[in-house]
Amino acid sequence: MRRFSLISIVMLIVSIPTFAGGILTNTNQHAAFLRMLSRGATTEIDAALSNPAGLAFLPNDGFHMGLSIQSAFQTRNIDASFFTYNGFDGTKPTVSDQPFNKYYKGKAAAPIIPSLFAAYKKGDWTVSGFFAITAGGGKASFDDGLPMFESLAMAGIFQTALKKEGKIVTPDMYNINSAMDGKQYIYSLQLGLTYKINEWLSAFAGGRMNYFTGGYKGFLRANLKDALGGAQLMDPLELDCDQTGWGLTPVIGVDAKFGKFNIGAKYEFKTNLNIENDTKENTAADGALAAFKHGVNTPNDIPSMLSVAVAYEFIPTLRASVEYHFYDDKNAGMADNKQKFLTKGTNEYLAGIEWDVTKYLTLSCGGQITDYGLSDNFQSDTSFSCDSYTLGFGAKLKLSERAALNVGYMWTNYDDYTKTSKNYNNTGLSGTNVYSRTNKVFGASIDYRF
Repeated sequence: MRRFSLISIVMLIVSIPTFAGGILTNTNQHAAFLRMLSRGATTEIDAALSNPAGLAFLPNDGFHMGLSIQSAFQTRNIDASFFTYNGFDGTKPTVSDQPFNKYYKGKAAAPIIPSLFAAYKKGDWTVSGFFAITAGGGKASFDDGLPMFESLAMAGIFQTALKKEGKIVTPDMYNINSAMDGKQYIYSLQLGLTYKINEWLSAFAGGRMNYFTGGYKGFLRANLKDALGGAQLMDPLELDCDQTGWGLTPVIGVDAKFGKFNIGAKYEFKTNLNIENDTKENTAADGALAAFKHGVNTPNDIPSMLSVAVAYEFIPTLRASVEYHFYDDKNAGMADNKQKFLTKGTNEYLAGIEWDVTKYLTLSCGGQITDYGLSDNFQSDTSFSCDSYTLGFGAKLKLSERAALNVGYMWTNYDDYTKTSKNYNNTGLSGTNVYSRTNKVFGASIDYRF
């Protein structure tokens, strides 16, 4: 059986957010986001993340908190077509007119993602903070492999077969075995202070500590069978590597109230974050996994982010909000300076509406459009993004004067990205990949005022 789930997942997990947001950043941490999406002008407890200056307008002094649990499930799929071995006659230096087609399906799951929000308001001052997994948080696996590695294996078979007259390469003449375990998280703890300047204006200043931890362990072995002389196609690859790193994010914000309008703005500065390898085993030849050598530092910056939102109260029971996000991904360091291949930063456009059906029940829905600055050179089998739109809906149930329950469901619809190359994965062969993704998130949050 051919199986190729392997080392490639190391690279994949590093860049696989399980939430909404930019290429690296997870923006939704509370079920209120799932049910409405546009929360950048809120003055409820989830503002500790989305609009910390707005906490100055919490309705009561005292201690406020929110606990959220979410579950996220994602697929990352590649429909590959490239010319390799089908009908290839080893005596002729050509390939078949029939391409090799294969659909590679990757899965990522994060069944339990907790977030904790807290604020203490006393007069004009509010101290706030939150703890969350702001990037990563899930496992990824490709049970049927990835085209970039299978095509390289086929290219090796191609070259080997040319040296053996009269041989025709077919799928039963090679064997690929692999296994991979990997995980990656960025844990974040933010603390800050909000001051109510006057009856309509407030400001926030704070900082966020981000701790990166990841672990990767796997192997890859590929061989030709006796039909081609039993030759070894690739040196065995073994990898056992842990990675850690940390960085600080300064955060500032303002909030302004004008009648029925509320305007919230927040700016998160770029986080300089390098991850360092603690490698116990790496047997890759020719520097194939040089990025995972012991002691190597790899840039994994969190980009700066600007959020601006406007909320409007049509009537006391009906409210709406629109919002804009900009992630400066192009100026955030990535491995191999990959950010240089982006054509621009990420732009997001959000809108949401909520309606108090009764005193105890609020229904809401919202949408988000995400526009990346993608290019063919930025996209790869192990790390790709797709422009998308997201829809969410849900409800808030008022349990008492002090407690409320939020529930929400959000799903993302991605545009396919097609990448065609005359030198497919450096094999010298032509080929095309169609990248696609799916994402579904469910969450529930309990908010309480002491």
